[in-house]
Amino acid sequence: MFLLRNARALSPDPLGAVDVLLGGGQILAIGAGLAPPTGLPVEEIDCTGRWVAPGLVDAHTHLAGGGGEGGARTRVPPVQLTDLTLAGVTTAVGLLGTDCRTRSIAELLACARGLDELGLTAFAYTGGYEVPVRTLTGSVRDDLVHVDRLIGIGEVAISDHRSSQPTFDELVRLAADAHVSGMLTGKAGILHLHLGDGARGLALVRRALDETEIPARVFQPTHCNRNRRLWQEAKALSLRGVPIDATAFEAEEDAPSGGQAIAEWYREGLPADRLTLSSDGGGCLPTFDRDGVLTRMEVGASRALLRSVREAVELGVPLEFALATVTRNPARQLRLAAKGRLEVGADADVVVLSDSLAAVEVFARGAPMVRAGRAVRQGPFEAHPG
Repeated sequence: MFLLRNARALSPDPLGAVDVLLGGGQILAIGAGLAPPTGLPVEEIDCTGRWVAPGLVDAHTHLAGGGGEGGARTRVPPVQLTDLTLAGVTTAVGLLGTDCRTRSIAELLACARGLDELGLTAFAYTGGYEVPVRTLTGSVRDDLVHVDRLIGIGEVAISDHRSSQPTFDELVRLAADAHVSGMLTGKAGILHLHLGDGARGLALVRRALDETEIPARVFQPTHCNRNRRLWQEAKALSLRGVPIDATAFEAEEDAPSGGQAIAEWYREGLPADRLTLSSDGGGCLPTFDRDGVLTRMEVGASRALLRSVREAVELGVPLEFALATVTRNPARQLRLAAKGRLEVGADADVVVLSDSLAAVEVFARGAPMVRAGRAVRQGPFEAHPG
C-alpha cells in the first residue's frame, strides 16, 4: 500500500491538497489528513509541491512497432515497457498501420498481453490501414465479440496515398460492425480512422453522418492536426458529435503541434470532452515526396504527451483541461470506466508530476513503475534500466 501525502490532486479536475491511498490495485481513499491503515505495511510518499493525477491513457500506439514504408530496414521495433511508464502512461491501445502483412493482429495481441503481464493495461484494435481489414478470426464482429482485448477497429486509413482507398459503403459497413459489436459487448466499438494529407479530408465521415444512422461517436479520426485545413475540418465536425484525436506532433509551418491544438480547442470553446491527444508511439512519422517515396522518417514516442500538455499550459490552458485530453476523455471514449480518473474505486493508475510536468512517480494498478523519475520495473529485453 502507498499513501501519497500532501498532493495537489487532479481528478483531472482540481481536488485541492489531499492525501491519496493506494492498495489492492485500487484507489482506496482520497482526503485531507488520511490515517494509514493499522496493522498493514504502508509506504508514505511526500508529494508536497507536486501534482498527483490519473495515469495517462495513450489511445494510439504501435505496440508491435510501425513503419516499413521505406523497406524492411525501416520497420520500427516493438514498444518497450519503460517507453510508456517513464512517460506516465499506464493504459495503452495498440494498432497496426501501413504494414498489415509482415505484422498481424496475433502479434499485436501478444505485445499487448506482454505489457499487461508486466503490470500495465493494454488493449488493441483489430484491422489496420487496409480494407478489407485484417482480422484474427476472419470476421470483424467475431474479433470484437470474442476477443476481450480487442475493443475497436483501426487504424483504417483514408485521404492518404498509403490507404487502400476504401469506398463510402466499405467505410460505413466497418462503422456499423464496430457499433453493433460495441453494443453486444459493452466495449468502445469505435472506428479509429487514420487521416492523411489528402484533399478529401473528412468528407467520408461527413457523408456518413448525413446518410446513415450510425452515431457520431463511432467515428474517431486521428492525426487531425497534421495540417491546418484538416484541423479546421475536424473542429467543425466535433460540433456534430464526432470525437477528435490530435497527435502530439511538433509544430510545423502548416500544422499545429499537439499543445497548440489543445490551446486552440480551449480558446474556441469547443466541446471539452470530444478532444483527445495520443502519441503515435512506436509509429513511423514519415515524410514523402510527391511521388510517394520516403525521404525522412522519425518515430513517435509516448513521452510527447506530457510535452504537449506542458506546451498547452504555457499557452494559457488550465492544467486540468490539458490533462483531460490524455486521461478522462480517452478513457470515457474507450468505455474504460476504471481508467483516466482519480476517484475512490478507480484503478490505482496514478502519476506524480513535478512542476515541470515530468513523471516522477508512476503506479500502474497500484504497482510502482517509476520512482524518483527512474524506472523500477523493466521488460525482460530492455537493454538499459531507468
